[in-house]
Amino acid sequence: MSGAGGSTEDSGRTEAIPEARATAPPPSGPGSAPTPSPPASKLPPTAAPPAPPVTPVTPGESGRARGRGPVVAALMLGMALAALDGTIVSTAVPQIVGDLGGFAVFSWLFSGYLLAVTVTLPVYGKLSDTFGRKPVLIAGIILFLIGSLLCATAWNMASLIAFRVVQGLGGGALQGTVQVIAADLYPLKERPKIQAKLSTVWATSSVAGPALGGLLAGYADWRWIFLINLPVGAVALWLVIKYLHEPNRATSTEGAALDRTPRRRVDWAGALAVFATGALLLTALVQGGVAWPWISVPSFAFLGGSAALAAVTVVIERRATDPIIPGWVWRRRTIAAVNLALGALGLLMVAPTVFLPTYAQSVLGLGPIAAGFVLSAMTLSWPISAAFSSRVYNRIGFRLTAIIGISLAMLVLLAFPLLPYPGQAWQPALIMLLLGAALGIFQLPLIIGVQSTVGWSERGTATASILFCRQVGQSVGAALFGAVANGVLAARLTNAPTPGLPDDLDSVSKALENPATLTAEAADYLRRAMDSAVDYVYLGAAGAAAVSLLVLIFVAPRRFPVLKDPE
Repeated sequence: MSGAGGSTEDSGRTEAIPEARATAPPPSGPGSAPTPSPPASKLPPTAAPPAPPVTPVTPGESGRARGRGPVVAALMLGMALAALDGTIVSTAVPQIVGDLGGFAVFSWLFSGYLLAVTVTLPVYGKLSDTFGRKPVLIAGIILFLIGSLLCATAWNMASLIAFRVVQGLGGGALQGTVQVIAADLYPLKERPKIQAKLSTVWATSSVAGPALGGLLAGYADWRWIFLINLPVGAVALWLVIKYLHEPNRATSTEGAALDRTPRRRVDWAGALAVFATGALLLTALVQGGVAWPWISVPSFAFLGGSAALAAVTVVIERRATDPIIPGWVWRRRTIAAVNLALGALGLLMVAPTVFLPTYAQSVLGLGPIAAGFVLSAMTLSWPISAAFSSRVYNRIGFRLTAIIGISLAMLVLLAFPLLPYPGQAWQPALIMLLLGAALGIFQLPLIIGVQSTVGWSERGTATASILFCRQVGQSVGAALFGAVANGVLAARLTNAPTPGLPDDLDSVSKALENPATLTAEAADYLRRAMDSAVDYVYLGAAGAAAVSLLVLIFVAPRRFPVLKDPE
């Protein structure tokens, strides 16, 4: 499984003529984890089998006889919570900043959460293999709920960011372990059903988050964005405790053979190195151009430190017995290409989920609720186009389908800066509708394609790799585009020809929340500055789409080397 040998493309396989025969993957949610242990029939023979034999854990057995429905409901609730809290804060940023201050670092509300989720996804996957799925999921839900409660009690921006990190540490367990349990519950042929359910829950929750956040911020208080997690999470926790029953560890001779299978070590050094590298890089991106100039000693120190730690991380991972990110996921051409393509997807998704609600409120003058619903147009088209994509890749293949999707997405993103100023709400809503349709066609074929090129024993690792890269893209995108927007606003404030404008970023956010405190000329100047900042963000997102397109054209193999379904 280490993949130290030749790559998938070097193994001499040819792609099955209908690519749809590929094994269906686990759900395309934001995280995945290693798949469950293989059946005993796949293990090396030991002493004479005992009587009666002990049945090992196999997909579809865990919980099937004890009521699979409640467990699936718990998984969907857990996935919804983890995905929702990645974006629900976006429409409440003006209210949060108005209450707590700290506009210059508000993007860390997203970056801190996403970074914590990202670095813990592979770790929780290994822990679930070692200690079982149920205890890891229970611990993750409890940690997530503690983080949510702490967020609701935050007294300043620094405390809220710290508590968002705690929330993200629990969110990593939710996203990763949910995928493993889903694989345990469903056999191979039935897995597309749970994939469709969880994929729809993830996409809908991620995009509907701003609408819900705007609703709560508009009619209640921004703290309810976090308090609402408590009853929902409590229900999920109760369902998991009561209905999720993992088979007992074997105690017979055959079971002893199973227990003697070496357990993978958790690569704590690698996890710490990845976290430290990401923290330095994100700090450089968020604060560069705001707290200090890009060309300055602090910028070079943080960027140089992140580069040095990245080199250390590579060394640690190469020496690790069971690394967080195995080297073979980058040596295989198909997986490496999809890693890069989905990393770019995570980056470009920050533009609509984080900055569109701010644009709708500050430039269009919409309330938080209406701003959230502008973005929610994406939820109408994404699941539909994702379901439709199977018809397309069955005919023309995974790669060409994804190329069509990302090409359309790039054109849609480039169209955003062409919107008139100040414009009307239906215009960005139409952009979101088209973007959701394009990305639905792009993402799912790549995940299914990678899943179909590896065997059962490598499928969890391959899936964790591509979804980990997507999470890294989201973390970097939140920091990078936050730095871009802050830099544009700071430059406009420095060179503002109109008198009466606020002189710092915190005051800008408060002024945009209540423009009546400004003169008409000053309010218009601030709206135009925000419009320009968001335009630059969307141009950057289009650049990320272009990178993904180039990777698919020049790096990805023309035909994915699909393995035939063993069944």
